[in-house]
Amino acid sequence: MPYLRKHVHTLASDIGERNVWRYAALRRTADYIEAELRGYGYSTSRQTYEVSRLPVDNIEATLEGSSPAAGIIVLGAHYDTVGECPGANDNGTGVTALLELARRFAGSPTRRTIRFVAFVNEEPPFFQTSRMGSVVYANAARARGDRIVGMLSLETMGYYSDEHGSQQYPVETMRGLYPDVGNFIGLVSNEESRELLEGVARAFRSRSRVPLQAAAMPAGLPGAGWSDHWSFWQAGYPGLMVTDTAPWRYPWYHTPQDTPDKIDFEKLADVVDGLEAALGAIAG
Repeated sequence: MPYLRKHVHTLASDIGERNVWRYAALRRTADYIEAELRGYGYSTSRQTYEVSRLPVDNIEATLEGSSPAAGIIVLGAHYDTVGECPGANDNGTGVTALLELARRFAGSPTRRTIRFVAFVNEEPPFFQTSRMGSVVYANAARARGDRIVGMLSLETMGYYSDEHGSQQYPVETMRGLYPDVGNFIGLVSNEESRELLEGVARAFRSRSRVPLQAAAMPAGLPGAGWSDHWSFWQAGYPGLMVTDTAPWRYPWYHTPQDTPDKIDFEKLADVVDGLEAALGAIAG
């Protein structure tokens, strides 16, 4: 848990808002992520492209698998924030989980290759445009012919509540199907990624104490594609999002009050444990 607290506080308290309008903070964040990954023993690479004549970077560390033909798992999280938001939960928690999982898997190759990728420019106005970092990454992977068999997007994962009515949903029909208490972590995929979803859910439940709700949903449902997994869907790859459901639960979503004191680090640690089991299972 100390690692989780350190990363969230560094991102949200020490650095704060990070995007192309706070370019120095964005660069500092990229450097921090890269330094942490290198500290775990990884070689890192940057996929650099320009936005408004400024170079921005996706940062990648690769754990080479023992069987290259088995394919690639991408574990990703975006590191930018919207304006005036320190981004503790969105998406300091996702980046924190990404770094902690990279640390745990370092030096222990799995059958499949795992790529740990921190994406830039997930937030508006770049969201679901050609300048979104994960769109740039997924399109390049498709052009190379990379055999990505699963992508997990870590997105806003740190807020939980045991109060009835704390969980909302994008459509009314979901209220009768899922809890009204926001104490769970969610897995969301499209229909084409159902097999990936089921494998991740099964392994997650074997390890984590945090309740899990998993659903394969129509890609056009509000919220279903609201993270970097969407970019991989567009490129024809299976993908899912791991999330506390963000705006459907978190009162401080995209506000200046998205600060580290809102994060339940104990539950976040349990979620990371479940993800460790899931990543190990799907990577073989």
